[in-house]
Amino acid sequence: MPPVVFEEVADDLNEDLADELMAESAAAPPGPQRMEALTVPASSHGQRLDAFLGAQITAYSRSHLKSLIEDGCITVDGQALMTPSRKVAQGQRLLVRLRPTAQSLAFVAEPMDLAIVFEDAHLLVVNKPAGLVVHPAAGNWQGTLMNGLLAHHAGAVDLPRAGIVHRLDKDTSGLMVVGKTLEAVTALSRAIAAREVSRQYLALAHGTVDEAFSVMSSIGRDPVTRVKMAVVPSGKAARTDVQRLLCGQWRDPAADLPQRAYSGVLCTLHTGRTHQIRVHLSSRKHPLVADALYGGALALGMRRQALHAAKLSFKHPITGEALAFEASLPDDMAHAWAALTLAVAAESQSGV
Repeated sequence: MPPVVFEEVADDLNEDLADELMAESAAAPPGPQRMEALTVPASSHGQRLDAFLGAQITAYSRSHLKSLIEDGCITVDGQALMTPSRKVAQGQRLLVRLRPTAQSLAFVAEPMDLAIVFEDAHLLVVNKPAGLVVHPAAGNWQGTLMNGLLAHHAGAVDLPRAGIVHRLDKDTSGLMVVGKTLEAVTALSRAIAAREVSRQYLALAHGTVDEAFSVMSSIGRDPVTRVKMAVVPSGKAARTDVQRLLCGQWRDPAADLPQRAYSGVLCTLHTGRTHQIRVHLSSRKHPLVADALYGGALALGMRRQALHAAKLSFKHPITGEALAFEASLPDDMAHAWAALTLAVAAESQSGV
C-alpha cells in the first residue's frame, strides 16, 4: 500500500480514519502465500505460541497471527498447533503458512460505474450513492469507492487511499472530492483541515426542528456503545448549523400509527467529526429519519439514514479557481422529501 501522509489526514465524517490508516500501514504487504520455518530458541522456551510468533514475524499483526493459528496454519512435525496459548519448547521447528492479510488485499482495482460530476487532471468530484463504502475496512475489504478509483485512473495506485481526502458514511449519499495527484491530495487535505471546504447536507429529521440554530457540542466515542459517537465533554469541538426548510405532519399509510412531525433541514458543517450531523441532531431529540443507530425510526419510505451531501465548494488546489457543485437528492430521499412536501401542502389547504 502506498505510504500515508498522516499529518495531512482530514476527514469529513470520520475522524478515526488516521488511526485506521496507521493500522493498515503496519499490515503485511500484499503477496502470495508463503511458508516460513522457525526454530524455538532457549530464550523462548515456555512462551505462548501467539507471543512467540508475534516476536518473530513482526510484519503481521497479533490478531492476524492468531487467526493463522486457529486456522491450522502452524504445524510441528505435521501436527497443527491450533491453540494460541499453547506453550512452545526449545528446539521445536515450526512451519508457518503465511497468508496475506485482508487489508493488504484490499488495495486492488475493481472497475465500477462512478457518478463523476467533475474531473480534470488534478481532481474529480463524485456523487457517491448510498450503500457504497468509501474506504476498505473490516467487513468491507473490497467493492469500495477506493477500489473503483484504482480502476478509474492509473495514478491512483501511487496515492494515499487512492486520492481520497474525506469520506461519507456508507449509507450517506452525495458529493465527495478526490485528488488525482499527490500535490492535489496534499492541498485538498490542508484545505479541509483549515475548514476552507464548504459542505452542506440535506436531511430529514424527526420532530419539529427550530427554524435556525447552531449545535456546538463536542463529539467523542460513546462510553457505553463503542460503535456510536456521542456528545461528551472529553470529545472534540464540533459545530453544525441547521436551517429548517420545511416541516409537517406525516402518517404512514401502511401502518396503523398516528401522524408524526418531520422536518427537512439544511445542515452546514464547520467541523468534520465522526457522524457529526447524526449525533448533533439526535442530541437535540431530532434523530435523522431511518437512522437506527441514533434512534431514528423508519418513516417517509426511507430505509437508510436520510442524509445527503448536497453542496460542495472549494478552491481548485492547483489553479485556485472557485468551484461549486450541487447534487440532486437520490430517488429514495427525493420521494421522502416529496411526501413530506405534499403533507405540508395538505395541512396548508386544510388550514391546520
